[in-house]
Amino acid sequence: MPVQIEEKKSFTVIGKVGQGLSAESHNWIPAIWQEANNKFEEIRDLAKTDNEGNIVGIWGAMSDIFESFERWTDQGKYLAGCEVFENAIAPTGWTKWTIPSYKYAVIKCNQSTYQEKFNYMIHEYLPDNNYSIVGAVHEYYNPVETNGDLYLYFPIEKRDNE
Repeated sequence: MPVQIEEKKSFTVIGKVGQGLSAESHNWIPAIWQEANNKFEEIRDLAKTDNEGNIVGIWGAMSDIFESFERWTDQGKYLAGCEVFENAIAPTGWTKWTIPSYKYAVIKCNQSTYQEKFNYMIHEYLPDNNYSIVGAVHEYYNPVETNGDLYLYFPIEKRDNE
């Protein structure tokens, strides 16, 4: 299973946030996405875009309940949204997070391979390569790819914010 190592400077996401039990995330996260997608027009103008006008990133960002971007424990927070410029102001009812700089191990998956790839990273790839997770895992959806694939970003080294 191909894994890329990627350094990513801190980035900002505005989206809809929810919190719940980690073991039941499959029950409460879809409703967050539904709300974010239904109201996306409210933040469309804030979305960071590339030279062709495409949105650069849709994120399922995760954090511990204290929003310090630590791994989930028995509960976690999830932010369904898009990447925006750092100075963007979240409209009423939306939440803005700035994710710190990390070096990530990144693996591609889809909804049907999500759990298998997640487990592979946790139980095989990371330990076999002497990595450990140093923060919350994030989901990245490339808006240009419409085939249902997503990327899991496992933070393996905290970076200084540049």
